[in-house]
This record gives sequence, C-alpha cells and structure tokens, in this order.
Amino acid sequence: MSQLFHIHPVNPQKRLISQACEILRQGGLVVYPTDSGYALGCQIGDKAAMDNIRRIRQLDDDHNFTLVCRDLSELSLYAKVNNAVFRSIKANTPGAYTFILPATKEVPRRLQHAKRKTIGLRIPDNKIALALLEELNEPIMSSTLIMQGDVLPMTEIDDIVERVGKQVDLIIDGEYCGSEPTTVIEFIDDIPEIMRIGQGDTTPFEI
Repeated sequence: MSQLFHIHPVNPQKRLISQACEILRQGGLVVYPTDSGYALGCQIGDKAAMDNIRRIRQLDDDHNFTLVCRDLSELSLYAKVNNAVFRSIKANTPGAYTFILPATKEVPRRLQHAKRKTIGLRIPDNKIALALLEELNEPIMSSTLIMQGDVLPMTEIDDIVERVGKQVDLIIDGEYCGSEPTTVIEFIDDIPEIMRIGQGDTTPFEI
C-alpha cells in the first residue's frame, strides 16, 4: 500500500514536499494534484516508472507523456518554439493547458511521440504541484489520472486509494483540484490546433 500525504493546498508543508520529492528521486511513482485533476508523476527518464504509468492507465506507445514544468525557462529547454509561439504560451500560463510541441534533444526518445517526435508540456496553476517542481528542480514526467473507460480525471482521494493505492508509492491529498482535464493545443508548423477542449479557454488559440 502506498503512503498518503495530506498537503495543504494553499500553504504546502515544506517537510512533506521534500519527502515527496525524495520518493520521486528514488524512482517512486506519485499521484499528485494539478489545476485539472490528479496526475501520475515520476522522474524524467525513469523507464520503470513510465512503464508502470502505461500499465495503470493501459496506454499504448503513441501516448504523449507530459513534462510538467515550473516556468517557461524549462519549457524552452525541452521544446522547440519560436518567438510567436513562446509569446502565445506565455500569455496563457500557468493554467490548465497542455501544449504539444516539437521535442529538443534534451527529451529522452522514449518520452516523445513515437512518430511525430513531439512532447507535451504544461505549467500548472496549483501550489502543491509548483512546490514539488521547485524542490525537485526539474520537470515531472506526468500523465493525467484518467482510468481506462473514464473520460474525466479522478478527483476523490478515497477512490484513488482504492483503485491505484497498491500500484503507486505515494498519493498526495491536496483536496479538490478540479475535475476537467487540460485543454490540449498542438503547434503544427507554429500554427495552434485545438486537439482537446478541456478546462482551459480555447479562445486565445482559435484561428
């Protein structure tokens, strides 16, 4: 059975944040809150943890994993963006968006979309997630906690404990954090294309 941390959604306890990050550094798989429901997260490039995420969510090889970042400086390290795309993303972050972008060489090949060589990137508007990212000092490789057959992320901690508690190392209870997934925007030849309508307003990306 996994550990369960109750972390304050407005003033995250530094001690618990540090312990959670140590679990990530040791190869652990963590359920943590974002601004669009709960997510599964692990350290970048941890193949065993990534395989566990695929197994829990029953994902195929074409699934785009997301690197959850603390700020735009990390975004430009892992994705190829021109000035116009950067300004568009900057105007809408942090927030409930996932941006699908061409990956740089800093992104391990197995994290990229197998055919398009893209990576999902996002900056969440959630104090617990941002505290984890600040302490970890690198992005968290993530996938929204949407179980096979469901269309919305899991939101109730009791349900999360029951369904995945034996398959992860830590569950962070950050209280209610939204039930809609992110809006997904893919930049194809620097032109935004709305791939999924979720919590984020699509208006800024409509052409």
